[in-house]
Amino acid sequence: MILVQILKQEWPKHWPTFISDIVGASRTSESLCQNNMVILKLLSEEVFDFSSGQITQVKAKHLKDSMCNEFSQIFQLCQFVMENSQNAPLVHATLETLLRFLNWIPLGYIFETKLISTLIYKFLNVPMFRNVSLKCLTEIAGVSVSQYEEQFVTLFTLTMMQLKQMLPLNTNIRLAYSNGKDDEQNFIQNLSLFLCTFLKEHGLLIEKRLNLRETLMEALHYMLLVSEVEETEIFKICLEYWNHLAAELYRESPFSTSASPLLSGSQHFDVPPRRQLYLPVLSKVRLLMVSRMAKPEEVLVVENDQGEVVREFMKDTDSINLYKNMRETLVYLTHLDYADTERIMTEKLHNQVNGTEWSWKNLNTLCWAIGSISGAMHEEDEKRFLVTVIKDLLGLCEQKRGKDNKAIIASNIMYIVGQYPRFLRAHWKFLKTVVNKLFEFMHETHDGVQDMACDTFIKIAQKCRRHFVQVQVGEVMPFIDEILNNINTIICDLQPQQVHTFYEAVGYMIGAQTDQTVQEHLIEKYMLLPNQVWDSIIQQATKNVDILKDPETVKQLGSILKTNVRACKAVGHPFVIQLGRIYLDMLNVYKCLSENISAAIQANGEMVTKQPLIRSMRTVKRETLKLISGWVSRSNDPQMVAENFVPPLLDAVLIDYQRNVPAAREPEVLSTMAIIVNKLGGHITAEIPQIFDAVFECTLNMINKDFEEYPEHRTNFFLLLQAVNSHCFPAFLAIPPAQFKLVLDSIIWAFKHTMRNVADTGLQILYTLLQNVAQEETAAQSFYQTYFCDILQHIFSVVTDTSHTAGLTMHASILAYMFNLVEEGKISTPLNPGNPVNNQMFIQEYVANLLKSAFPHLQDAQVKLFVTGLFSLNQDIPAFKEHLRDFLVQIKEFAGEDTSDLFLEERETALRQAQEEKHKLQMSVPGILNPHEIPEEMCD
Repeated sequence: MILVQILKQEWPKHWPTFISDIVGASRTSESLCQNNMVILKLLSEEVFDFSSGQITQVKAKHLKDSMCNEFSQIFQLCQFVMENSQNAPLVHATLETLLRFLNWIPLGYIFETKLISTLIYKFLNVPMFRNVSLKCLTEIAGVSVSQYEEQFVTLFTLTMMQLKQMLPLNTNIRLAYSNGKDDEQNFIQNLSLFLCTFLKEHGLLIEKRLNLRETLMEALHYMLLVSEVEETEIFKICLEYWNHLAAELYRESPFSTSASPLLSGSQHFDVPPRRQLYLPVLSKVRLLMVSRMAKPEEVLVVENDQGEVVREFMKDTDSINLYKNMRETLVYLTHLDYADTERIMTEKLHNQVNGTEWSWKNLNTLCWAIGSISGAMHEEDEKRFLVTVIKDLLGLCEQKRGKDNKAIIASNIMYIVGQYPRFLRAHWKFLKTVVNKLFEFMHETHDGVQDMACDTFIKIAQKCRRHFVQVQVGEVMPFIDEILNNINTIICDLQPQQVHTFYEAVGYMIGAQTDQTVQEHLIEKYMLLPNQVWDSIIQQATKNVDILKDPETVKQLGSILKTNVRACKAVGHPFVIQLGRIYLDMLNVYKCLSENISAAIQANGEMVTKQPLIRSMRTVKRETLKLISGWVSRSNDPQMVAENFVPPLLDAVLIDYQRNVPAAREPEVLSTMAIIVNKLGGHITAEIPQIFDAVFECTLNMINKDFEEYPEHRTNFFLLLQAVNSHCFPAFLAIPPAQFKLVLDSIIWAFKHTMRNVADTGLQILYTLLQNVAQEETAAQSFYQTYFCDILQHIFSVVTDTSHTAGLTMHASILAYMFNLVEEGKISTPLNPGNPVNNQMFIQEYVANLLKSAFPHLQDAQVKLFVTGLFSLNQDIPAFKEHLRDFLVQIKEFAGEDTSDLFLEERETALRQAQEEKHKLQMSVPGILNPHEIPEEMCD
């Protein structure tokens, strides 16, 4: 490995004969040859697989060109070994090295030599070489070029011939895999990779040739057999192909009828020919998907390894991703032939009911599959199908005895009904039955059932909200009235956090009532229970304030406020009627509990903040702030908020925050102020000095000692700064210079931060601040004179700090903006008062000196070139960023550091864009997205 690192620096410039030297030496002895194969393999990996960001772009290209130009010598050596050597370890090492070359060598070496036939005839059927040979063939199969079609056909037919001898078509691969040794199991996995890769890239080519139809069907038969193997990683590989195939067949003609081609006799006039070809295979894939469906995220009741039915606490992200891919595949398969999907599911459901296939696992996978095709059927078919499914499951629930059975069936009923909001919206009787069933499950104490009942209830409430506030056909009143009349009995067995979820769900219904008078009446009735407890506590506290030191009372207050927070989240602005009712009492409780906390800290020291009672008191304070900020962010009358709600809030919260010891300051005070500033903008500018006086300096002193302590205060402090900077910038200009310097220091402190969210916020604030300052002609020049060079220096210190590479785009934007200000003469005041030369010359010299003193190993020419680029490229951000990155590579190469992280941001952006593209595609196919991921306005 060390030799390879040296080669990257020395070859080809200082050691031009390296390739011929190593090839020549390899012919002298087999052990040396084996060793050299490993060196060539490592060199290939370093140059072609891992080079980005480790060497400059120019150098990477130079190394790749050199390897390609001299490859013929290496290839001849590999060929010589493969044809002549009897030394098995050497041959194996050669095949491994070849495998690394295949993704970059000129294609002629693959397709215009005997390489493919040698791999298939000489090595594929030899147990020791079959895995690496199959990997090589897979790598070749992944190449997509059109001029070598015949060679691909040959590759496929020859490999299939060998395969049928090694692994006859009637083999039970699932059984063979479970009894096989490591090497044999690896072969099955490599086989799945080969077939998946070849069929994805060249399936169309094989399809077109009628004489190869049978071979194609045999390959698909292998894929089906391998798909049954009980090994998730192999299943994922097969799934990738089935997903690709189903999606491709669907996209070719999305609107061709999906009435069952399988069931409608032999004449399929309306079925596209490609679909026709794959019909029998796809039916088997449907059965496979239904029998193996992974567990969706919404299902909380699971069978553990001991066979007990329990509540799932840890989300298994791997299983969730597998579910999403299987769901997508089954949705495409359903679009291709929904009647076949329905037939398979209905048969399997009957076998659950009559007991021939009854088991928890079988019922689960079936119900998870049924839930996953929501939106993929026509509405009429969906209705017919679901009525059967829900009736059968409700019947099964009555028929089976035992808590565990009931819990499993209940979880499946809840999952399915939660997945079909469109059906529920169209069928009020079913919606009502389902919701009443959920209320029944809310009394079922089996682990996880109540949680799932509340989660499903809130989903249905969000998607069907309007239906609960209208009088439905055959009803005497809206269902919301029935719920509010019986709310006591519905929630009596729920835990506090489940009650909070329940209240949020009902809140969505109330939020859908458009008649203000009716809505206000509903809110009063809705909040009756929590308000009764609240009123009684407030009355007691009026007589004896010490009641607010009683642990049970404080706990109750916390729970009531949490109910209000969740209710407000759902109801939105109209919740003002309830908030107004408790607002001043709530702020008085806030002040009183603050005094209790401060007194306890004074008496017993800061350790007391860990005690349960003090923690409960702080919960009440936090929930108070959450309720206020939650409502403000949803309010729609900024003036009313500024005049009526803000003054008493500032009065209760600010001085208390300032006076408290750091450990007792609530970070939510800062986030609440940030939300108020973001929402009220100019309406609050006049209050900013008062807010700053109270929270700014005391918070800064908590967070400027290190990068770790008080992480929530840190995040929220900078969110507040960002809000003021964006919405009330004139307030920054109105504060005294000393305080403004503190603001700027804190921004610099932010972007140097190791917490990435804080660093990103800091850069955002600085960029906006610089743009805002430029608009204020008078303030701008003195700002530049005082701070410009300082900011420049600090930005360069993070640009060249390897732990900050993720911010490179933002660094580039800020620096380009600053250099542009200088270049275009926007800074008229001299930046160097001692020697007022031209600002551009001064900054060029200033930056050059800055970099030379930080990196003395750099040549003057390097620095000069870099600084020139900072001026000439400042209009083109991508080029400016590449210029920065190449400079960073030069610094890091000298220091011998790893440079791979310089492309971190690109990788993240590419991933994000890929996600967005995928989401757009998913939105265009009915049923691909979970109904709860679809935006509200698209639901009706």
